Amino acid sequence: MKKEWFSAALLSLACLILLNGGYTLLVWGLAQLSPQKGLGERITGTGDRYYYTNIAQNFHHDQYFSSRPSAVAYNAAGSGGSNKGPFNPDYLNTIRGAIDSFQSHNPGIDLKQIPADLVTASGSGLDPDISVDAAWVQVDRISRVRGIAKEKLNALVEQNRVKGSLGLAPEHINVLKLNLALDQLK
Repeated sequence: MKKEWFSAALLSLACLILLNGGYTLLVWGLAQLSPQKGLGERITGTGDRYYYTNIAQNFHHDQYFSSRPSAVAYNAAGSGGSNKGPFNPDYLNTIRGAIDSFQSHNPGIDLKQIPADLVTASGSGLDPDISVDAAWVQVDRISRVRGIAKEKLNALVEQNRVKGSLGLAPEHINVLKLNLALDQLK
């Protein structure tokens, strides 16, 4: 009995050191090798205001490309999904509301043309990217509101396409970078 207790205590101590200290130091050390030293990519917008490109921003004006909806109201202090299943009535009402809102701001867009990422939140609620299709479907609205030719906006979308990691993830567009570039268009 004494031998088992000693082995269990030794294993617990080893796991405590490895998982609390060793793993944390490993992740921190790897982050220090990145260009931003683990702080995320930070870019400057208008004036001295800066933004983190790896955290979703709320763009709700018609003159901007819309972000994904957020289950945490774009609050980076805590990420999380809604934790509601696909048949939950509250969740279905939320999706229906997002679809209705999108169609009211983008008249003429059929339900089948709306990419899922424009009406559903990501698992973290802070996904800064949208699909390329989600950008294309918003070009008409932004062209109309800003008075910019669709060809210019299409070129801007193309310039902001990001290839998926290692060819495994789909192409996407960082909404913040796209909207900051949009503000630079004359």
